[in-house]
Amino acid sequence: MITSPKAVRFDEDTLWVSLSDGRTIAAPLAWFPRLMEATPVQLAQVELSKGGLHWDALDEDISIAGLLAGQPDLSRHSKQLTA
Repeated sequence: MITSPKAVRFDEDTLWVSLSDGRTIAAPLAWFPRLMEATPVQLAQVELSKGGLHWDALDEDISIAGLLAGQPDLSRHSKQLTA
């Protein structure tokens, strides 16, 4: 059974995701620089899918599996390593 996101909310420092199995998970916004820099309007434009979260205007995708594993956004780190 795949756990899917049901709702997303933010506070000053944290991304909160309510899951279909009743859990709510949190991750620091510092893990996701694009989200930290986004406006409230941009943050509200999240699309929920079976396996994750997507912000088209921000070019940001976050998987529920990654959140559950405690994985931050590695895209900027990998770009720095290859530069």
